[in-house]
Amino acid sequence: MNSTNYKTLDHTLLGSEVKCLKPFEELPEKATMDDPAISAMTDLTKSAAMVISPCANLKEAAERMVASNVQLLFVTNQYHHVIGIITSKDVHGERVMRHIAEHGGNRDDIMVRDLMTPQIKIEVLQMEDVRNSSIGDIAETLRRMGRQHALVVEVDAQGDQAIRGVLSTTQIRKQTGITINTSDVASGVAGMQAALGN
Repeated sequence: MNSTNYKTLDHTLLGSEVKCLKPFEELPEKATMDDPAISAMTDLTKSAAMVISPCANLKEAAERMVASNVQLLFVTNQYHHVIGIITSKDVHGERVMRHIAEHGGNRDDIMVRDLMTPQIKIEVLQMEDVRNSSIGDIAETLRRMGRQHALVVEVDAQGDQAIRGVLSTTQIRKQTGITINTSDVASGVAGMQAALGN
């Protein structure tokens, strides 16, 4: 290499309390139920997925949610595989008191793995279906599922299922001003089938 062809850049010392830039996605501030569903989806190719260890405690999970301004964390193992999800409702809701009543101890003793929804119980939507849907379709789907969040999956370049995005009642309410009541619906497909006596 002929060093006479290249210049030296100015260099300084790194300042204190500096953060790394993160991927940034800005969803439309306002939307209607007839707008494309994709305009209400957090796209994980544009926004970093927030993850936590199954061995973290609830305080750590709550602090990460607040710091990251999210209401859902992906629970991952040492191979970065998603083994579950935990939401702000799990961390602050009645499941905490139920767990303490059943197992004893106090809130600080509860780990993420104790309250997370495990991977085998997570219902997902297909990216192709979401692309061809409206926000209203997603709102109705979440209402019928009795869920505040839905993960969106697609097949990656290796032919494996991968999580592409997250849809939530909170984001839909923020953009449309419409609240979706999911609390009075049986939780998930299994719950609906049980309610119907199937």
